[in-house]
Parts: sequence; structure tokens; C-alpha cells
Amino acid sequence: MRKTAVFLSLALAALAVGGCASKLSGDTYTREEARAVQIVRMGTITALRPVRIEGTKTPIGTGAGAVVGGIGGSTIGSGRGSAVAAVIGAVAGGLLGAATEEGMTRTQGVEITVREDDGTMRAYVQEVAEGEVFRVGERVRILSVNGNSRVAH
Repeated sequence: MRKTAVFLSLALAALAVGGCASKLSGDTYTREEARAVQIVRMGTITALRPVRIEGTKTPIGTGAGAVVGGIGGSTIGSGRGSAVAAVIGAVAGGLLGAATEEGMTRTQGVEITVREDDGTMRAYVQEVAEGEVFRVGERVRILSVNGNSRVAH
């Protein structure tokens, strides 16, 4: 019975953490950005640099890990020993859950430096979309809506 509960808790934790990932690529819009008027500027790419975009750090990973660790720890020993093991398991599971969430949602990105047509130099960071390749010297559009900007072909 306890093994089933631990397995079920682990499965739920993995689903919760995996479901938190959101895309940061240039072709992904939030619901609030959809159908909103965007400002469009044009420019030329002057530099590209690969970057790593850190993963999310929400209470979900920590909480799921703590639940799983607490349940796992409670299966050790009996009485007071079981309660101590449950607390230790919950703390360790919370730390592991937070680290797992951040690692699972970390992604590869690109920093795109653009000289806009008005002479302004700006850098934009976004996730690398599958099949999308930017090149130095390429003309691009910069789309801005609700304080968010993205570079597009």
C-alpha cells in the first residue's frame, strides 16, 4: 500500500513540474498578448550569442518533492522514528523537488543584438525555436506588446 502511495506521489509530482514549463520562443504568445496591437520595428542583427535561460522556481516543485519525500520517509521505522524520518524526507524532498523543477524547465536561448533602423542598439533574449535560425546581417522584425518583445523573421 505504501509503495503504491509513494509511486503515485512521484507520478503526480512529475506531471505537476512538467506542466509548469512555458515557451519563451519568438513564436509563442500569452493569451493576453493574442489579438493585442503590437509595435513593429525593423533592424539588422549585429551579433548572436547562445545563452541558457534558467528554469522556473515555483512552490509546486518544492511542495511536490516535500510530499513525496515525507511519504517516503514515513515508511522508514515506526512510531517516533517514522515521524522523524518523514520530516527529514519532506525537507530533502522539497529541496530535490525545487532543483528538479528548475532543471526540467531550463532551456537553451539566444541573445540577439539588433541595430534598429533608428540607430538604436538593443539586445533581445528568447528561447531557440525548433528550426529557427538567425544570422548576423539578417533583417528582422522586432514585435513589442505589453512590455514583451520578440525577434522574428
